[in-house]
Amino acid sequence: MTRRRSTSGEVWLLAVLAIELLLFGATTPHFLSWANGVEIIRFSVELGLVALALTPVIVAGGIDLSVGAMMGLAAVSFGIFWHDWHLPIPIAVMVTLAVGAAGGALNAALIARAGVPALIVTLGSMALFRGLAEGLTEAAVGYSGFPRSFLFLGQGYLILGLPAQLPIFAAVVIGYAVLLHRSIIGRALYTIGLNADAARYAGLPVARRLALVYVLSGIAASTAAVIYAAHTGQARSDAGTGYELSAITAVLLGGASVAGGRGTIHGTLIGLFILAVLQNGLQLAALPSELAGVLTGAVLIGVVVIDRLRARPQAVVIHAEEEVPVKNAQVAVLCGAVLAGSLIVAGTNVWLIRSLPVGTQTGPPAARASDTSARRLVIAMMPKAKGDPYFVSARKGAEEAATELGIDLIWDGPTSLDAAKQNDLVESWITRQVDAIAVSVQNPASISTVLRKARGRGIKVLTWDADAEPDARDYFINQATPEGIGNTLTDEAARLLGGRGDFAVVTSALTAPNQNSWLAVIRKRLAEQHPDLRLVTVRPSDDDRDKAFAETQTVLRANPTVKLIMAIAAPAVPGAAEAVRQAGRTDVKVMGLSLPNINKKYVHEDVVQVVVLWNTTNLGYLTVQAATMAARGALAAGVTSIQAGRLGAMDVRGAEVLLGKPLVMTKANIDQFDF
Repeated sequence: MTRRRSTSGEVWLLAVLAIELLLFGATTPHFLSWANGVEIIRFSVELGLVALALTPVIVAGGIDLSVGAMMGLAAVSFGIFWHDWHLPIPIAVMVTLAVGAAGGALNAALIARAGVPALIVTLGSMALFRGLAEGLTEAAVGYSGFPRSFLFLGQGYLILGLPAQLPIFAAVVIGYAVLLHRSIIGRALYTIGLNADAARYAGLPVARRLALVYVLSGIAASTAAVIYAAHTGQARSDAGTGYELSAITAVLLGGASVAGGRGTIHGTLIGLFILAVLQNGLQLAALPSELAGVLTGAVLIGVVVIDRLRARPQAVVIHAEEEVPVKNAQVAVLCGAVLAGSLIVAGTNVWLIRSLPVGTQTGPPAARASDTSARRLVIAMMPKAKGDPYFVSARKGAEEAATELGIDLIWDGPTSLDAAKQNDLVESWITRQVDAIAVSVQNPASISTVLRKARGRGIKVLTWDADAEPDARDYFINQATPEGIGNTLTDEAARLLGGRGDFAVVTSALTAPNQNSWLAVIRKRLAEQHPDLRLVTVRPSDDDRDKAFAETQTVLRANPTVKLIMAIAAPAVPGAAEAVRQAGRTDVKVMGLSLPNINKKYVHEDVVQVVVLWNTTNLGYLTVQAATMAARGALAAGVTSIQAGRLGAMDVRGAEVLLGKPLVMTKANIDQFDF
């Protein structure tokens, strides 16, 4: 009876997955293609490794919230072993797996031996592992430049175009399936999850079994970190952020119980692919990427609540080869979420079709007219972080240009600085076969590989605001030269301080390539023109106003001689200004790169003296204009200027399109600008 009900539950889960595939396939071009299927598998591997590791943990009645943070610690450890210690890649991988085993052993000792609740232990180790990763790199250093043979593991293809990391994933799936469903250890884990005390009285080695699954969880997280580094081309402390919650979601969607005693490897795999297909389908439909998070969160909450409400005391030990059914209520919640997401996709596509001019074709580019001037182009544009006011204002200009040109604009990107998310979105745009991609690059080493792939598929690639590696794009829309920005900032600082004094810089991320190029110019200008000005410290804000506020407070306390804060990220200027204002430091001046609208209050209060920036709305406008011209062949090698709509003639220098000189805004003129 149990076997029959189990099969029925998994059939229902497979039916949910089939509904997703059919609905997205019917409403989203290119979804039902082999290339897109390969990318769904590639997207699922790192998260899948973590979800597989969590399945026996949850079956045994435990939880491991530290797996995402362990990925971050393992990633930077791998970077250190290879880059700093000069270990060969295979040896660096083995030592990295040992780091994961050590982290898992720490959890195991506290949970299995000391009896501390798993939630508390892994919550603490999550903070510990992430803190160690950030401490080792100062939350800024990222390791890249890995050999191509290693990058093949995350970016290469095998026979039939399958991703190179698939054999590793398949081996781990088989290993965990044998452990959980075909071994005495697996039978013990089910028993422990149902009633740990009864398992002890029955003579089962509970502590040993629990210790095993937590050590394996650490090893699996480290394996995922190595593949993540090969996939993105970088090893950073923020690797794996949020993976723990996504993995738990996959396990619970697959039929596991938060109370323990129930769950299967194949159920987890189905839950994993339900999530992967949902996210991929929404991305191909050009819907906001955060919608996948909303739907996934709704599903997870619904499943957990229903599971708790319907739970009944169980006194029967579940054998490893027996599997408990997925509850019908869980399937109902899943179906509702899938249908909701698909209806949103379908409704959006219908609206787009109806909004197009009569006769406009909306099929895949390969099926449309080859003359791009005869059809509606699709331009995909990505900011570094969608919520940053800088990029919000750039979007206005981008949408203005899209309306003028009669093209479809896809605007999407991560909600925070997330290079891996940028890679995933570009992959989905390649599958969608957009005409041009324009990216504000967070990490050049990470994204350049996938941008080269886009160029190889005939898609025009542009970067804006921050550049990729030169061979990874066709053109860079340069808001201003590094010399123009750095020299203007330095000269204004010298004017405000009378040519003498200490100042500090609050930047975005310490690894941001464009900001580092500005800092290099600033240092050079100081040495050549302003030797009595001294830059005492550079602090990161991560494009977060509150962090800029906190960092400025720290600078003011630690460096009492600082008389000027130069913030070179849009949210950082008002954040620094608020810190100076609250500290009552009228002797400290604030200036930097930012938007006029979010600084007018501080400028009129004489807290901020100078705001330097280009017109960000015009930057977005110019990017879409240039991307459209590139897609239509009007922007090509040898062109020295272009006519960019209301902006008029814009200079083109080689592979760079120049917006112009930066603006200097003070109390006298800042009200003239509205962006």
